Amino acid sequence: MLTMQARALFYLAITATLVFSSHPIAEPAEIIEAQIREGSRVALEYTLSDETGSVIESNKGKQPMSYIHGKGQIIPGLEKELSGMKVGEEKKIQVKPEDGYGPVNPEAFQEVPKDKLPPEALKVGTMLMAQGPQGQGIPARVHEVKDTTVIMDFNHPMAGKTLSFDIKVSEVQSAEK
Repeated sequence: MLTMQARALFYLAITATLVFSSHPIAEPAEIIEAQIREGSRVALEYTLSDETGSVIESNKGKQPMSYIHGKGQIIPGLEKELSGMKVGEEKKIQVKPEDGYGPVNPEAFQEVPKDKLPPEALKVGTMLMAQGPQGQGIPARVHEVKDTTVIMDFNHPMAGKTLSFDIKVSEVQSAEK
């Protein structure tokens, strides 16, 4: 027959075995490398360049850009290429216009009376903010200045461009959170 002390030690050994075997220490969900997938919260550093290699924008050394994967918060071609990447992984991604901001739409060019624009804006390349039907801001670029009118380009400034991204994934939180 077991003494009281022996029974306590036996009980403690069985309890410890059950607890530790049902909760492995080596592989909690937070330690397993998360891959970017549908619903993941992702933070990344990037440098965006155009076809000539000129840097358009970068957040390297600044606050990472965050988005939820699969929600259409970033351009489709970039989102597709980020799928499956892990924290610390780096990748160069090229996005063609059809997977980015689309091709240049000829219908997005509109002719407006010259007197509707401020005189300092009457230069090709000037960016202005127009007001949409619901009051939202719409960027527009002066494309051509004529005698009495101005041709405005309402395409996205990066429409028709192949974009190059230099990406580093800095954080991936699983979709379950």
